[in-house]
Amino acid sequence: MLEALRKHTQGWVAKVILALIVVTFALFGIDSYLNQAGGQVAVAKVDGQKISLQEYSNAVENARNYLQSQGQKVDAAMLESPAFKQSVLDSIITRRLMEGAIHDYRFRISDDQLSQHVIGMPEFQSNGKFSEETYHQLLTQNKLTPAKFEQNIRKDLAVQQVRDGLSNLVFMPQKVAEQSLMSEFEQREVSVADVKVSDFASQVSIKPEQVQAYYNQHKTKFIAPAKVKLQFALLSAASLVGQVSVSDEEVKQDYEENAAKYQGNEQRQASHILIGFSNTASAAEKAAAKEKAESILQQIKANPKSFEKLAIEYSQDSGSAGKGGDLGSFGRGAMVKPFENAAFAMKVGEISDLVESEFGYHIIKLTGITGESSDFEAMKLKIKAELLFQKAQAKYAELADDFGNTVYEQSGSLEPVAKKFGLQVQTSPAMTKDEIAKFFKSERLASLAFSDEVVKEKRNTEAVEVSPNNLVAARTVEYIAEAPRSYDEVKGGIESLLRAEAAGKLAQQKGEALLADLKAGKAVNADWITPVTVDRRNAQGLSDSVMRNVFKVNTHSLPAYYGFNEANQGYTVIKVIAVNQKLKDSPEVADRAYKAYQQALGAEMSHAYVASLKAKKDIQLNVKVLMSNANN
Repeated sequence: MLEALRKHTQGWVAKVILALIVVTFALFGIDSYLNQAGGQVAVAKVDGQKISLQEYSNAVENARNYLQSQGQKVDAAMLESPAFKQSVLDSIITRRLMEGAIHDYRFRISDDQLSQHVIGMPEFQSNGKFSEETYHQLLTQNKLTPAKFEQNIRKDLAVQQVRDGLSNLVFMPQKVAEQSLMSEFEQREVSVADVKVSDFASQVSIKPEQVQAYYNQHKTKFIAPAKVKLQFALLSAASLVGQVSVSDEEVKQDYEENAAKYQGNEQRQASHILIGFSNTASAAEKAAAKEKAESILQQIKANPKSFEKLAIEYSQDSGSAGKGGDLGSFGRGAMVKPFENAAFAMKVGEISDLVESEFGYHIIKLTGITGESSDFEAMKLKIKAELLFQKAQAKYAELADDFGNTVYEQSGSLEPVAKKFGLQVQTSPAMTKDEIAKFFKSERLASLAFSDEVVKEKRNTEAVEVSPNNLVAARTVEYIAEAPRSYDEVKGGIESLLRAEAAGKLAQQKGEALLADLKAGKAVNADWITPVTVDRRNAQGLSDSVMRNVFKVNTHSLPAYYGFNEANQGYTVIKVIAVNQKLKDSPEVADRAYKAYQQALGAEMSHAYVASLKAKKDIQLNVKVLMSNANN
């Protein structure tokens, strides 16, 4: 029973909706949440009132902040997912609808309610008390006047009051709730025995006249769909890479102009020994430090295994000396430049000569490398490949219109377009419409290939972009009309079908007889699996079909038995050995479950109320804008 309620109360989607329609307690992001200047492209309309792109983007940021504050991992894939985008938009629509209802029914938040709430907000506390100075300071930082802030908090409180009021309407008698929860949390110890169809296949004999009779009665099932054989020409950005070139100077320029882009994720792990000197050290002091560092370096070269011991004894970097000089992993930009240059030029296990930095003389030992290098030589080929493809894409864009026009203007053949663009005309095998759609990944091209204009008039299809940077034009060279399959083509399949049906009936008969004997208390020989204890959330390896039936078994008398048949698979007998009413044994669990049940019913009430508001309003979604990457 609770499954229907959970779908509205669990998961990050529900959290997103709650984040944007409950009271805005935290000040982070509140300015962006309230600011709706700019970005006036409509993502949706509620009774003609726009929800702007800016408002939607601000809501995305607010949802991100809320989820992160709740410990939820938020990454780019999640923010770009249709489910996340839809949930954010739903939350804005829900809030609009509830604000409209508040206005229509004249709900009001008193000055006293507003004052008590603002005074209690943790953002404005200082030494455990409300601070008017902090209040005005934070509002000024967020570019909000007290009147504007209090107006929006008043609106938030009204929305919350409606939500709380709906939840308070929920009443479930204790006995009814207990019965539902007992069923929901019940555990059953079960075993399963299968009577498999495959065990009876060898007992079945199918005669040729049975196969013939089935074919005669079901000829309409054996119609071969129409097929076409196509010629096609493909204009692809990938095929144009050989027609463009990129110089070494262009590669170097791109690397320098996009240094941040090519930082890579390479990490170096190193240890060091630091013999330091201050920034006011004299030449003599620096010389003494260098002499000491060189002495240590000579000891290390004589015995590389002594590095950690010497680091503990001599290194003046208190943070790493106690760990044998270990600095852990770091990327570019984390260390001073001389140290970074040396570390990123070394090989694993190598020990450097003295490296001077503003802190002193370092002896570096490289202990590991992870990630991908980002220096120019390492990135050169990758950058060149990217630039080549960018140029090929640009060339493709220049040629695309001309390709489409040529296909249309020379519609009697693909040879002119192939010759003009240096393409090869290819021929496909005979394919059905579905097969064409899968082959080219284009429903549009499949439909055009079977159109009268292409099939009967023998004209080219229009140029169709079957995927980004790939244009295809085709023409039908052979059409094969749909026709009944011959008996010889299908008799093997019919025989297998009839054999499976007959074996299934035998398995069902055997299973039903087994079940009857078990219910009658007779001793039977069945191949039971090792008993497992399951509940509605934990299947313990049992199949979905068993789990759909295991809680249907009447358990007034144990062991209890239940059977069900699955076509072409066999008959399954379920044995319930024991029943554990989990809530009876744990009052604390029962109390938590009852509260969760009440909360779920309240959430369902709120969901139903919002659904009723939506049904009364004209809501239009601009899906193209919503699903655009530009939204984030």
